[in-house]
Amino acid sequence: MKKVNVAILGATGAVGREMLKVLWERKFPINTLKALASARSAGKKLPFGEGEVVVEEASEQAFEGMDIVLGAAQNPLAKQFAPAIVKAGAVFVDNSSAFRMDDSVPLVVPEINPEDVQKHHGIISNPNCSTIITMTAIAALNRISPIETMVASTYQAVSGAGAGGLAELEQQARDYAAGKPLEAKVFPWQIAFNVIPQIGGDSGNGYTSEEMKMQNEGRKIMHLPGLKVTCTCVRVPVLRSHSISVTLRTHRKISVDEARAAIAQAPGCRLVDDLDNKVYPMPLDTSDQDIVFVGRIRDDLTDEKGLSLWCCGDQIRKGAATNAIQIAELLVK
Repeated sequence: MKKVNVAILGATGAVGREMLKVLWERKFPINTLKALASARSAGKKLPFGEGEVVVEEASEQAFEGMDIVLGAAQNPLAKQFAPAIVKAGAVFVDNSSAFRMDDSVPLVVPEINPEDVQKHHGIISNPNCSTIITMTAIAALNRISPIETMVASTYQAVSGAGAGGLAELEQQARDYAAGKPLEAKVFPWQIAFNVIPQIGGDSGNGYTSEEMKMQNEGRKIMHLPGLKVTCTCVRVPVLRSHSISVTLRTHRKISVDEARAAIAQAPGCRLVDDLDNKVYPMPLDTSDQDIVFVGRIRDDLTDEKGLSLWCCGDQIRKGAATNAIQIAELLVK
């Protein structure tokens, strides 16, 4: 691979820091690296491999000379800086939801639709974390027979809310053990020893914005415009790694053995499915790595063409940082 100039927008957040870690681990061919954040973070040093990188203030001029900009900032900043990034001649691989449903912007999971990278006009979107993990788990089944409908329930770790979510769960656990009152600041309710069945705002149809992403983004990634999804997103007191329960219907029946064989060979997946020996995907086993574990594969008892499964994957890595860097690797190749 040729060496390229890379910037990370939002480098001081949980995903930005993970991007630095993953870039080093994957030996991404970097010529020049910029860590960009707000003015108050300028001058801070972030670990990068065996050394450090100094944070610079994000500005329209900061992208000059960059080849790839990895976005780890929220929607307003992504929208603010996208024109300057494109004007500078860089490709913006954006982890926010700002451009995901724009018809001119590819939405890419490299194990599923790598060819869509070539359709970019300066911006490529990274899908939602739960969408990435779920689509990676089921893509092999869609290759056998198109998926028509899907019912999904997500069990999302507090890492999905960034560094503040991680800190809040840890603090609440300490306060509970000490007999102190538990304060909720990041989440609307106490998250320790609780589950919260809302992630995102009301979409106007009884579903949250996070829940609609599974259908809307899934259609775009897998090129299934008729895919129908009903989803419930739940925040759970887990530090890292999202879990998703999926029941899907395919055009023709896929047997359990056929599904297991396909998932075992699928890129980015690991079959972890032995109920008798209590072997199945769990957040603790899937944290701090990039593979989506898939198990509990069984027939859907309500639909003769249905299958149910359970999958887990690290939200910060495959669900965000690693997927973005895999996209960048496709660009370099």
